[in-house]
Amino acid sequence: MTGGAVAGPDGRLRCPWGLSTEDYVRYHDEEWGRPVHGDDALFERLCLEAFQSGLSWITILRRREGFRRAFDDFGIAAVAKYTEADKERLLADEGIIRNRAKIEATLANARVLA
Repeated sequence: MTGGAVAGPDGRLRCPWGLSTEDYVRYHDEEWGRPVHGDDALFERLCLEAFQSGLSWITILRRREGFRRAFDDFGIAAVAKYTEADKERLLADEGIIRNRAKIEATLANARVLA
């Protein structure tokens, strides 16, 4: 049978992709398929999904802490107040994906939600 759950080294069953890297093992076991609650948490997930467009999810997972630092833990109220200077700061931040359109979308979405 292909595509079914696979036992990892610890014996736990996981989706095959969930065993490909340690980052994915942790994500699979602790987050994947679980509901996200709270406006800021949902905003974070929306933003990270947008930044992932055209990239692999592992790229985003490995930069997630950088994103959280850069975007004030995705606090909607804080991000909604970002200025042009903040946008330029984000475009220079090597800890995130520095895509102008994705950064502008994140700021616009925060303003709509605030």
